[in-house]
Amino acid sequence: MDLMLFNSFPYIFLFLPISVIVYFSLNKVSKTAGKYWLVIVSLIFYSFGALTYLPLLILSIFVNYAVSIIILQCHSGTHLIKSPPKLILMIGVVFNVGLLAFFKYTDFFIANINQVTNLSMPFLRLSIPLAISFYTFQQITYLVDTYRKEIKEIKFLDYCIFVTFFPRLLMGPITRYNEIIPQLQLAEQKNIDYRHMSLGIYLFFIGLCKRAVIADTLGVYADLGYASTQSLSMAEAWITSLSYTFQIYFDFSGYTDMAIGMAYFFNIKLPFNFNSPYLAVNIQDFWRRWHMTLSRFLRDYIYIPLGGNRKGEISTYINIMITFLIGGFWHGAGWTFIIWGGIHGAALCIQRIWQKLNIKIPKLLAIFITFNIINFAWIFFKAKSIQDALNVCKAMIGMNAIYGLPATRGLDRIDHALALLIASISVFTIFALKNSNTVLQQFKPSIRTIMAMAALIIISLLFLNSTIPKGFIYNDF
Repeated sequence: MDLMLFNSFPYIFLFLPISVIVYFSLNKVSKTAGKYWLVIVSLIFYSFGALTYLPLLILSIFVNYAVSIIILQCHSGTHLIKSPPKLILMIGVVFNVGLLAFFKYTDFFIANINQVTNLSMPFLRLSIPLAISFYTFQQITYLVDTYRKEIKEIKFLDYCIFVTFFPRLLMGPITRYNEIIPQLQLAEQKNIDYRHMSLGIYLFFIGLCKRAVIADTLGVYADLGYASTQSLSMAEAWITSLSYTFQIYFDFSGYTDMAIGMAYFFNIKLPFNFNSPYLAVNIQDFWRRWHMTLSRFLRDYIYIPLGGNRKGEISTYINIMITFLIGGFWHGAGWTFIIWGGIHGAALCIQRIWQKLNIKIPKLLAIFITFNIINFAWIFFKAKSIQDALNVCKAMIGMNAIYGLPATRGLDRIDHALALLIASISVFTIFALKNSNTVLQQFKPSIRTIMAMAALIIISLLFLNSTIPKGFIYNDF
């Protein structure tokens, strides 16, 4: 089966409305009927894109739930096996990381072993199970929070909802158990909240507009440029890199807006995941604004357990680099992702040194410098190989022609006027308009709001109707 995409008409006009209507109808039947429906419809949603790997998701849920129960019993001294809770936690973490590593990284390790040793070990060529990166991190947070005694009581049905809740199952936000499940216990959660519905619709179509209008359009430029990196001129290389930098932001933040909006339909509030990241004044500020729930995970479950900044300056730099190399490798099985993480880790270390010098620079200059570091790093994130990334970098500094080479270039096939218009909209949206978080917080029903919602719906659906729906970028991670 094909993945049921958020940005598809069957999802918007069939799957999502049916899911919401049945959920609130079943809430009137019993306290748990709606919860069971949430799990069922989430597993159905997952099955559209990964029926083969549905048993793996279910196995992961059962194993992690069992491990958490044992940890709780070890804490209370009621478990028959007298094991330290930390040992049980380590077993659970190893299971999760091992599962992720087997499916996502086996061929990467085989390729590197073959290259170093001149062996010819066969590749397994496993497809990556849909959402395994996200539900792995999700469940690690759960086990660690259980070990830290932040979770006192666990019901299997609630845990299943925590893992599988379909609006954020595929790409986050990465949530904690205590952020989601207590909301399901509230009496008002069982009934339709029309303000939440309005917020949800508004956010959903803001996200859809970001994706359909901006990300998909710029994505054409990015894909064509990265498909022909050897022949890019300086101008084309900058168009290529900036197109992807804007595309990935509008694609992923658009998905997040849609996910948060859909969660509001069910009276569930998900954490914000983006806060105008390209307005960051330094790399640390960027990671406080970009994929905020991943940043939180890296800080709370990797950086701080490594020792954080508690063991001296050198250890702090080492911990930062380890954290971001892991963060880069989590995104994909390739050296380009590791380099991307390394660039961000190195930039954070340099920033710490710079701050000790106490040299102030103007805010606009700080934003400009930070943005260009981020744009440079995205080149390695997008490129299929290190050589492709280096080709783009060389072209950007003028090592090729300025405006074009005699060879045929894919970028010539694009409507430049449309690209310029979308690029202008992108810059205006990032630097002049309120972000989705602010829009949500300041939301008030009014004629102006209704007109804005109507415009978003019409524009996004028109663009959606003119193209074939594509998967989101982070679906691949």
